[in-house]
Amino acid sequence: MHCQCIHSFGQPLVADERPDMEPEGTEIIVRVTAAGVCHTDLHFREGGFDLGHGRRLNYADRGVELPMIAGHEVAGEVVAVGPNAGEIDTSKTYVIYPWGGCGECDLCKAGEEQVCANPRFLGIHRDGGYATQIRVAHPRYLFDAGDIPAEIAAPLACSGLTTYAALKKIAATAHTHTPVLIGGGGLGLMCLQLIKAQGMKMPVVVDINPAKREAAMSAGALAAVDPAAEDAIAQIHAACGGAPLALIDFVGAEKTADLAMNVIGKGGVIVVVGLFGGAAPWAIPMLPLKSVTIRGSYTGSLNEFGELMALAREGKIAPIPTHVYPLEEADQVLNMLEGGKVIGRAILAGV
Repeated sequence: MHCQCIHSFGQPLVADERPDMEPEGTEIIVRVTAAGVCHTDLHFREGGFDLGHGRRLNYADRGVELPMIAGHEVAGEVVAVGPNAGEIDTSKTYVIYPWGGCGECDLCKAGEEQVCANPRFLGIHRDGGYATQIRVAHPRYLFDAGDIPAEIAAPLACSGLTTYAALKKIAATAHTHTPVLIGGGGLGLMCLQLIKAQGMKMPVVVDINPAKREAAMSAGALAAVDPAAEDAIAQIHAACGGAPLALIDFVGAEKTADLAMNVIGKGGVIVVVGLFGGAAPWAIPMLPLKSVTIRGSYTGSLNEFGELMALAREGKIAPIPTHVYPLEEADQVLNMLEGGKVIGRAILAGV
C-alpha cells in the first residue's frame, strides 16, 4: 500500500510504501477511494495549535507518536473483514466515522466518542486516509454512502459532521432569526447547504477573501461581508435586521472571536468551531452584560453522523465545489489550503 505520512512535525509529508493491511478481531480494511484535505490536517502537520500568549498545544506532548498517516475524511470500499466483525456488505461505498474513542467510558457508551478523554481519531492517533488502505476498528464506524460519489461523501465525515453538529447548537434560533457564519471556506459552504436542507434562515457570511464571499453568495448566502471594512459590523447588523442572536465562527482566531463578540446581540449564542488559534480577546464584563453564551463544538457524535448521512443519501445536501488531486500531491494540496487557495473542498484520490 502507498501512503503519505508525517515523519516529523513541521516538515513535509513523506511518501511511504508498506505491506497491505490484514484485519484482526472486529477490524475492517477499506480501500480508500477518496480522502478529504482539512485544516485539522494542517494543524497536525504543524504539530499543534496556537493557544495565544506564547503558549502551544503540542501533539508530541499529548503522546502522539510518529510516523502517522494523515487524513480523517475518508470514503472507500471494504476489502477485508476481521473474524469478529460480523457480516459486512462489500458491494457498498462507505464513509468512515473517524472520531473514535476508547469504547469503554460513559461518553463512548452514550455515542459521544468525539469527546472521549482517550481518543483514537484516525489521522491523528491512528493511521488515517492519505493512503490506498485504512484500518477501521469496528463496523459501527462504517456508514453507507448510498449513491453519493466518494469524493462528495468523504468530507461529510468532518466538514459535514462538524457543521451539522454546530448548527444543532443554534437550531432553535436559526429557524426564526438570521444567523451569521464567520468563514466562507469548505465548512462555511457546507453549512450553507445544511441550512437549506433543514429549512433555516439563510445566513450572512463573513470572510476576508473576495472569492470565498462570491462562492458564498452563489451558494445562497443572504449577504457576504468583508470583515476588514470599516463598517463591517453595521453591514452585518443591517443584513440581519438587527444584532444577530446566533453566530458560528468557523475560523477560531483572535480577530474573529473579537468580531463575534462585537456583532452578537444580547442573549445571543456564539459557537466556536475553528482552530486557527490564539487567546480570547473579550472583556470579561461583556459576558454578563450581554448575557452571551459562548460554547465550543468539536466534530459530532455517532448519532449525529447517522442523521447527517441519512440527509445526504436522501439527496438533501447539494455538493459544494470539490477539486480532486492525486494522492502523491497531498503535501502540495495542504500548502494550497494553508495559503487560502482552496475554494470548497480538496480531495485526494488514487496514486
